[in-house]
Amino acid sequence: MTAMSARQVLHRVLRRRRGAAALTAPWAVWALLRATGIERGFPLVPALAFTPYAAATSVLPVAVAVRSRAWGAAAVSAAAAATLTGAVLSRARRRPTTWEPGTRRLRLATVSLRLGQADPQAVVDLVTDHRVDVLALQEVTPEATIALRTAGLGDLLPHSHVIAARDGSPPAAGGALWSRLPMLERCAVAGRFEQPTARLGVPGAPDVEVTAVHTNPPSTSPQSVARWTADLAELPAPETGVLRVLAGDFNATLDHRALRRVLALGYRDAAWAVGQALRATWTPLRSPEPRLTLDHVLVDPQLGVASVTLVPIAGSDHRAVVAELVLPQRAG
Repeated sequence: MTAMSARQVLHRVLRRRRGAAALTAPWAVWALLRATGIERGFPLVPALAFTPYAAATSVLPVAVAVRSRAWGAAAVSAAAAATLTGAVLSRARRRPTTWEPGTRRLRLATVSLRLGQADPQAVVDLVTDHRVDVLALQEVTPEATIALRTAGLGDLLPHSHVIAARDGSPPAAGGALWSRLPMLERCAVAGRFEQPTARLGVPGAPDVEVTAVHTNPPSTSPQSVARWTADLAELPAPETGVLRVLAGDFNATLDHRALRRVLALGYRDAAWAVGQALRATWTPLRSPEPRLTLDHVLVDPQLGVASVTLVPIAGSDHRAVVAELVLPQRAG
């Protein structure tokens, strides 16, 4: 009877330890993917966007493993928790940077119009309230363009570069730039959606090139991930003699290796530079969760970042990102 009881106890202990190890596995795999950047395809790429949620719950397998006295699983789960939490919390810290001194400021905002249905007056109010100099828009439909002009956007930002969706694309695949500053050149970056680019003349400072970025969402299939990867790969790198800014809906978070590769070209994430990179820019309209940071302003390393503000826009599931940039002085 005693021997049978001992075997039962041992069996129960082993079962608990196996359960702890099984519970540890998802967080351990997630931490490995985040640390190595080896996520590929669907569904791993869209799943990585939820890394902050994985970090927030990573204490669960640690607690279960410790309670089960599964010390191996406890060590693995603790390492996974440290990896995930460290990756997420690093974005809450300012990243001290230096830039060429200057006094000219440029206020840039990016807004997704949610299939063209965002309130045009809210967009105009954003420009007025935050004294926006350059506005990058995504999901622009012909009807939204007319509504924005009717609401007075052209009076505030008289220079525009609007590209309607090409044939065969959804009507909301259009993109636009509106500017208080003159547009010296207009072109576009290739991609699934329209991504207008303009070179702006800035008094007292070098010209600035701005692209309204909108990549394909990698959320539905392997094909959508492939298009998203290709869109990010098309984005231009910083270049000597050009002050380049990429602003818009990247459909990517800083937990995605593909976006970190864009940053590795030499860009700085404006929100990350001022310790605001944990703040969500996208939330479903009818649900408080999930909250993801999909919209970014990436800036040339010669540009300083004075502040980043997130502003709700009525009718949009994205918050506007408003970045105040410090420009270097023009040579001579």
